[in-house]
Amino acid sequence: MSNETHADKPVSRAPKIGVFVCHCGGNIADYVDVEAVARAVADEPGVYLSRDQVFSCSDAAQQDMIDVITADQLDGIVIASCSPKLHMHTFRNMAGRGGMNPYQYVHVNLREQCAWAHRNDREAATRKAIALVRAGIAKCRLTRPLEPITLKTTPAAMVIGAGITGLRSALALSDLGIQVHLVEKSEHVGGYVGQWHALFPDDVDGNRLVSELMEQIRRRDNITVYTGAEVVDKSGVVGGFTLTIRRSNGETETVQAGAVIVATGTELYQPAAGEFGWGHPRVTTLDAFKRHAESASDGTLTWDGTPVRTVAYIYCVGNRQKKSASCPNPNTYCGRYCCSATVHTSAWISRRFPQVRQYHLFRDMRAYGRNELLYEEARNAGAVFIRYGEDDPPVVSSEGNDRVSVTVKDQLTGGETLEIPADLLVLVTGPVPARNESLQQILKLPLSKEGFFKEIHLKLRPVETVIDGVFIAGSCQSPKNLEESASSGLAAVSKAAALLLKGSVNKEPLIARVNPEACAWCGQCDAACPYGAIECVNENGREVARVIESLCKGEGACVPVCPKDAVFVEGCTDDQIRGMIRSLAEDPEPARQEAQA
Repeated sequence: MSNETHADKPVSRAPKIGVFVCHCGGNIADYVDVEAVARAVADEPGVYLSRDQVFSCSDAAQQDMIDVITADQLDGIVIASCSPKLHMHTFRNMAGRGGMNPYQYVHVNLREQCAWAHRNDREAATRKAIALVRAGIAKCRLTRPLEPITLKTTPAAMVIGAGITGLRSALALSDLGIQVHLVEKSEHVGGYVGQWHALFPDDVDGNRLVSELMEQIRRRDNITVYTGAEVVDKSGVVGGFTLTIRRSNGETETVQAGAVIVATGTELYQPAAGEFGWGHPRVTTLDAFKRHAESASDGTLTWDGTPVRTVAYIYCVGNRQKKSASCPNPNTYCGRYCCSATVHTSAWISRRFPQVRQYHLFRDMRAYGRNELLYEEARNAGAVFIRYGEDDPPVVSSEGNDRVSVTVKDQLTGGETLEIPADLLVLVTGPVPARNESLQQILKLPLSKEGFFKEIHLKLRPVETVIDGVFIAGSCQSPKNLEESASSGLAAVSKAAALLLKGSVNKEPLIARVNPEACAWCGQCDAACPYGAIECVNENGREVARVIESLCKGEGACVPVCPKDAVFVEGCTDDQIRGMIRSLAEDPEPARQEAQA
């Protein structure tokens, strides 16, 4: 269902703008009178039609807009819906299919910036929505056709990080005929997986898996592996990056790559001194315990030469923390795979060392999917699971150097206090962001609030970053298990290959421009640009600024510092911004009357 209002205006009036106001189901319509918004803006200068739609992003609604653009030869469209982060590219592509220049579409965010911000005042939210749409129309009237900037691509990619994600990504790129430069900071490939043998859920040998992948890589002529090396410099843009690699011996090498996949993985949380007994000779981490147990060969589990009869595990060490004086920068996220890794290790220990008693002290068991079968196996093998409260963690005390004691209140038995003497206490530590400050600065990658590399959009663009041509994969983005890491690596490969195999890439034309007649080179724009995208050139005997199109991101830091107002950004020109401000500053009374009609 939709309602449409045509303004009674001469056919020759230019431009012809179509306005589409989205209900977004109830996300907008529950808090904003969407139909009143469409009516209120129908008589705005340049508006040819104004219509409301239930879901503008749906295939049917997009086809409806294409039909209108084509039949009525619209010059521009304004779509008032949810965040442009979700559907800006959706609607640009739709406008292009309708034969309209995609950059003459203007997006107005009515969901996050209006409906959700004013849930308790429908009338005021509607007035604000009308004002925002009117501002979008004012901007649309001043749009002009733009064309993407075409850049040639180098048919090569760099993969940074040679863990499982990086190894698998390198092989997938190689299969597509793309030259690969695989860079690993340590002297050995495989990351943590290469240090372990039995991996959950199927006891696959991690070390053997890494060896098999490396054997395949050695047979590929189009993969070059750099171990003990790191990226120390980057220049260029998507399709044509120049990257400098420095080896541990100080030698450097420069390579060309059209795309970069970052798969640097994570580190494991390091407990603080005294945290759950950390520092005691009988307290270790799951990682160290797993490697130690896998190295045992005589059928008896020992630690420091003495038999281990009782093992206690404490979960969520270093994850899901609360801010406190002792923990000012908590890791509030879940490690995701820690529970599964622990119950798998427990089941493996029960099969190999059946005489060992095991106690699991957990907050919440998050062995999701088929990993729940591992939990069942460990429990059926005799492991005891004890749930402790979030605000009442276990207390660890020493019983000399050969034993520790763990006191815990079991929430599964009504808060009964239990004391568990253990020969070995295993702290289940989760993943934390790897320390990659240098790489982050070189690639200019943003971080999430947890400190991992951040994607553009978790659902719609999950491996892309704000730096065109640079992708993230695996657990450097967030905690992931082996399967999830490999899958995200293949997703990054598909995105990178789509750029490289085409031979060229289209870059957004929404970049800075300089009016050379107004410019009197002062260098302030160059100093403000974080991308080095401005240079001084001689034009008709005068020094003026010029934007290097391939480097400019349209970030706009150069605009406000120019004393001559000679710099502007396409899509956000001074005239467009002033037009929006004038629209917002106009008397809102007519809009209020429309909203109440």
